[in-house]
Amino acid sequence: MNKGRRIRPPPSEPACYPRCAVFDTGMFGTGGALATMTDQIHIHLVSDATGETNHQIARACMAQFSGVRPTEHVWSLVRTSSHIEKILTAVEVYSGPVLFTLVDVDLRRQLAEGCQKRQVPCVSVLDPVLHALGEYLGVESRGTPGRQHRMDDAYFKRIEAMDFTLIHDDGQITKDLADADIIILGVSRTSKTPTSLYLANRGYKTANIPLVPNVTAPGRGS
Repeated sequence: MNKGRRIRPPPSEPACYPRCAVFDTGMFGTGGALATMTDQIHIHLVSDATGETNHQIARACMAQFSGVRPTEHVWSLVRTSSHIEKILTAVEVYSGPVLFTLVDVDLRRQLAEGCQKRQVPCVSVLDPVLHALGEYLGVESRGTPGRQHRMDDAYFKRIEAMDFTLIHDDGQITKDLADADIIILGVSRTSKTPTSLYLANRGYKTANIPLVPNVTAPGRGS
């Protein structure tokens, strides 16, 4: 997946700052007849929290359309009516679909009505999932922005795991390997560090140790 290149709107057009990042994400796929007609689009990602959920869903969906080059306008921490107005102003200049994760009913309505007037799609990406889960569980969702990012026990466990993993990268420290949840052994250039960081973000204390010819790995006899 391509990394986004940050770009700024032309000076003559309304800027969508301070809380909007704009990324040219590069081309998805290899093209085709349909892609030739609509190979570059603007897509607005609106969230009342970090926007990471919205961003990942948009990337996963756009990857299914060959030859399309999306420019992402990532709006985060959207919690006021004035911010919605800024977004709608940007949509007029950079017309394109709006994907949102907002829990405030009034802001959702304002965004949806504004998009309808401008004749652009406006999609709440989590509504189908929340509706299905709510019906199955028989309860309503809390409707609190960013609840998945709250600093609870799981959050601090991830931080602790990340700290452990960073100081135990590439065999830097081996005296307390018994405290590790996972130990990765492998030769050089086998993605030990990225794998360790991924596991740490999942809450696992991970150590990785390189296997070097003629050098005994820690914890093994000669």
